[in-house]
Amino acid sequence: MSKALTTTFSEKLIAWHARSGRSGLPWQGNRDAYAVWVSEIMLQQTQVATVLERYPRFMKRFPTVKKLAAAQLDEVLAEWAGLGYYSRARNLHACAQQVMQEFAGQFPSDPILLEELKGIGRSTAGAIAAFAFHERAPILDANVKRILARLFSVEGALQDKVVNDHLWKLASKLLPSKPQDMPVYTQALMDFGATWCTARKPVCLSGEKKCPFEKDCQANLSNQVLSLPHKTVKAKSPEFDCDMLLMRSGNAILLQKRPSKAIWGGLWSLPESVWVAKSTPRKQAPSLKRLLVAALPDESPAVWLKVCKTVKAGPQIKHVFTHRRLWMQIWELNATKCLESENTHLKWVPLNQLGRYGLPQPIKILLQGLSLARGDDLKN
Repeated sequence: MSKALTTTFSEKLIAWHARSGRSGLPWQGNRDAYAVWVSEIMLQQTQVATVLERYPRFMKRFPTVKKLAAAQLDEVLAEWAGLGYYSRARNLHACAQQVMQEFAGQFPSDPILLEELKGIGRSTAGAIAAFAFHERAPILDANVKRILARLFSVEGALQDKVVNDHLWKLASKLLPSKPQDMPVYTQALMDFGATWCTARKPVCLSGEKKCPFEKDCQANLSNQVLSLPHKTVKAKSPEFDCDMLLMRSGNAILLQKRPSKAIWGGLWSLPESVWVAKSTPRKQAPSLKRLLVAALPDESPAVWLKVCKTVKAGPQIKHVFTHRRLWMQIWELNATKCLESENTHLKWVPLNQLGRYGLPQPIKILLQGLSLARGDDLKN
């Protein structure tokens, strides 16, 4: 490791931020631990442009950790709908309750204690501690890993424990000596990775701007900027098929609450069959009885057949997850009445009340089209 770079890195980075860092983001400059925490969780695996719209709305709905802890999980999931990775929303709700119960509504300043809270990993704990409490705590998100791997020519895959441990040590050694510099330093590190030392088009290769570390960066000096960090080859995402029932009775839709640990966990969706590996197209449509048995396995098909006489093929929807792809065949059914069920995970919901429920984005879009056709409103 270059001792000169280690001792001057934070100073150079803070100076760079004063000239070229991002400004005006709604979560910047906020030293409230709750606000910092929400922004950090929301920015995980979500584009900044999306968070710019959704963060202020979320904070208006749940302005304090007390408000969030007291809310129903369905309310939180409904507000989170469309942001994806819904375990984040469930963890936010659980963490808020944990903070209220174990820390009297105040986030701890110690990053070790922060890391013990639901849904908070080491890097997020470091960010909260640095921004809200000026703690000298490192962060190591994907952007920071890329910066350090290039600056210090770190070989190996980032997923390897040895490599990851080495990067954490680097991140700790580069921290500014003054605690009061931690908020701007941490923000500068995030901004530098997001806007200058990017994965595909870093400024050092464009020639348009001069990187403050061009004479120190080992990847730049050895012409390996795009080769570092090393990338792992991703396997092709598996594809699945499933059938979904769009069952209507008047202005109401039958929804089913998904298991908390499943994909879209805790959200309300359409009743669906088991996912099966995608194969060749079907030669013929399944019967109504077969669809009811597949999508409502805990219900008596004979009872539902009395209120649902016909079925019509609807659209086929493709949804891409991080590690899989799902093809959803929608089957449209009209029920003569809202048949009640002892299953608490089934519920008839009027179209104009769908906005109160957390819905998977593709299902929300489908039902939004149905609502618009009927003149109803589907908004969170």
